[in-house]
Amino acid sequence: MIITSLLDTDLYKFTMMQVVLHQFPGAQVEYRFKCRNPGVQLAPYVAEIRSEIRSLCSLHFQEDELAYLRSLRFIKSDFVDFLGLFRLNEKYITVTPQPSGEIDITIRGPWLHTILFEIPVLAIVNEVYFRNTQKVPDFPEGRRRLDDKMALLQADGLADLKIADYGTRRRFSRAWHEELLRVLVARLGTGDRRPGAPPGPGQFAGTSNVLYAMKLGVTPLGTMAHEYLQACQALGPRLRDSQVFGFEMWAKEYRGDLGIALSDVYGMSAFLRDFDLYFCKLFDGARHDSGDPFAWGERLLEHYRKNRVDPLTKTLIFSDALTVPRTIELYQQFRGRCQLAFGIGTNLTNDLGYEPLQVVIKMTRCNDQPVAKVSDTPGKGMCDDEKYLAYLRQVFEIPSVP
Repeated sequence: MIITSLLDTDLYKFTMMQVVLHQFPGAQVEYRFKCRNPGVQLAPYVAEIRSEIRSLCSLHFQEDELAYLRSLRFIKSDFVDFLGLFRLNEKYITVTPQPSGEIDITIRGPWLHTILFEIPVLAIVNEVYFRNTQKVPDFPEGRRRLDDKMALLQADGLADLKIADYGTRRRFSRAWHEELLRVLVARLGTGDRRPGAPPGPGQFAGTSNVLYAMKLGVTPLGTMAHEYLQACQALGPRLRDSQVFGFEMWAKEYRGDLGIALSDVYGMSAFLRDFDLYFCKLFDGARHDSGDPFAWGERLLEHYRKNRVDPLTKTLIFSDALTVPRTIELYQQFRGRCQLAFGIGTNLTNDLGYEPLQVVIKMTRCNDQPVAKVSDTPGKGMCDDEKYLAYLRQVFEIPSVP
């Protein structure tokens, strides 16, 4: 059984799910799966994937897991009570082999009851694929590569550079994920000065994975994902105001906590048009997830300055396909100019010498209307309605990618 706990997912699934419970409990959604690697044959493993999803749907939250969630300052008691009754329902998800050898995964149902499928299902697809194609995994190579990453991070002048794990969805396996997290905690340290805490300069900031945050005593990290702002296209009063509506509803729920805004659902220019003085002051910072990260950071710092907000009080989070060398480059460009955070995903949890799967599950519909992300990186967007995508570009004044 690949997934053994419903906490084995990203924190932002719970922070968004709480907003759904309190603000949008009746929303109906659809998600679709996509593998961006050309020629990957997943159809032979459909029966195995379905079996793992069936096992996933048998899980419920344990008392210690609920107690851990209740201990997080931004999680409300009625939401934890709801989770105490929660299970994923197999009727909301279908896995279908295609003649091409690809697979179709569709998740359709109430947002509140389907939001927790994405991360564990992607982790299942990854682990099923790799345990069938790499019967004897090269863990020594994975450990060597991890050692190289840590050596780079521990070079002179980088003691204040902290990284976080964002790699649950595309990890090689659950066992490898836990091993590398334990190594990072032991070797990099968490900066925790309590008795018994691991030594080290504190370069490991935490993980997006709630289960391992609980098990290893590190900080769980995450706020919002693209699906939240996409759903607001259908849930808000007017499409052009949907980004503003999403930020306002987030602020209504969290009252200034969890203040990292996602910047790339409509591209950086549209984000900056909406991210006015009010949001600059209210939110603690923003997260980059597509486009040139160096240009993005410079534009955001300039935007803060134009709005008379001190960039040193704000956090820039970088999380788009990061490697350790790229992280160090970004750190060196922006250090001392703002607060910084770096989330490394696939390059951390699936770097054993094999080509990782570029798999995603994206929301494509909400309340029976199409929704979409228009990415600053060609190929990262996903929408099943080209007319709607063109309309979205027009409304948000997003130039078409040549």
